[in-house]
Amino acid sequence: MSLLLKDKVIFLTGGSCGIGRDCAKAYAAEGALVIIAANDREGIEEIRAELGRDHLALYCDITHDDEVKSALDKTLSRYGRLNAVHNNAGISQPSKPIHETTDQEWDKLFSVNLKGVLHTMRHAFSALAASKGCVLNTSSLVGVIGQEIHAAYTATKGGLNALTKSMALDYAKHGIRVNAVCPAGVWTPMLRKWCTEQPDPNSTESYLNEIHPLGYCPNGDAIADACVFLLSEKARFITGHIMHVSGGAELGYRRTL
Repeated sequence: MSLLLKDKVIFLTGGSCGIGRDCAKAYAAEGALVIIAANDREGIEEIRAELGRDHLALYCDITHDDEVKSALDKTLSRYGRLNAVHNNAGISQPSKPIHETTDQEWDKLFSVNLKGVLHTMRHAFSALAASKGCVLNTSSLVGVIGQEIHAAYTATKGGLNALTKSMALDYAKHGIRVNAVCPAGVWTPMLRKWCTEQPDPNSTESYLNEIHPLGYCPNGDAIADACVFLLSEKARFITGHIMHVSGGAELGYRRTL
């Protein structure tokens, strides 16, 4: 069986934990050369050891333009090309309605979740145009349907969905595809920890399973498989698409008993 991402050089932000880590492993398993850019030093070392020496893991705060430029310069120096950028890094806190959100909290969310994309594309565009590569943005279903007490977070993900479509239009003439993936609930270490902190962890886990009509909350590998497809030649005529990988969480009226 041929590898879907054989020899593709993929720059992945936030690839040291959660969905990003599952994507890093899936990309490597499909033959890609993966560059993980994250601001988690311990996680970087762990994923570096797990993937092996063919891949690259770099400390990089995507809110700092100079650090993103440095990481992409190192990528191009080592591999000589760039085939894809996966803008995955993101934060979700604070859990507040908008009137309780401080300027600092608002600015931090937008700086990571949206301005980080500005920085990667500013420094990756030329290389992507040369390779006729592709871009993938990790959004969220809440950017489509909204979410209670997460006003600033949903605003960033709604903005990312709109940005994805504009990027797809701007870059189509250069042969660059741009898509987004929108998970609903996903079992990551962060979500597991959040569940244990709730008043009734068991009912919280049941709730997270039940919001998905398919009957369960997935692990990150389900999202990673969709990401592999969107970065592969199998998706060669797909651009500007906001793909829901949500188990149907956005569909219709449901009553769970």
